[in-house]
Amino acid sequence: MFCEAKAMRMKITFLLLMLLLLPITAHAADYNSYAIVKDDGSLRVQGRTIWLYGIRIPPTYESCLTFLRPPRCGPRAILMLELKIDPYFVHCHEMSRNADRSINARCTSQGEDLSAYMLENGWAVALPSAPHQYKTLEKSARAKYLGIWRLLPGDMIINSPPRKK
Repeated sequence: MFCEAKAMRMKITFLLLMLLLLPITAHAADYNSYAIVKDDGSLRVQGRTIWLYGIRIPPTYESCLTFLRPPRCGPRAILMLELKIDPYFVHCHEMSRNADRSINARCTSQGEDLSAYMLENGWAVALPSAPHQYKTLEKSARAKYLGIWRLLPGDMIINSPPRKK
């Protein structure tokens, strides 16, 4: 009896030790909530800064949407993203984290990929590491002169600060 109890304790100790030695892996988080679109193109969701995965939203001069009450003013590309999201929830799946603790995530609203939406309508640029589909959507928008690709040279802000990785 004593030997069986001792053997059981050793097995349990061994299993606990093995669990402690296993590498700890962080699971990608999901964020589901309303989003605030910031002027730099990031989203504020559940108190976290989230960048849309695979794209960069270039800065443009401000415009005002006077048909809204109250009117909204801001960079053109940001206003288009706000119109797409508001008043719906966004669903973001974390892809990676940046040194500043911000998150790169694939986000959807009403089931539509927000990065793809911005690229397809010409309001974003695909990053070099973006999926091939995103690069194709950007090329298509360029060819159709949509969004930033139809703006006059004076409508774009040149030499914008680089986005944090």
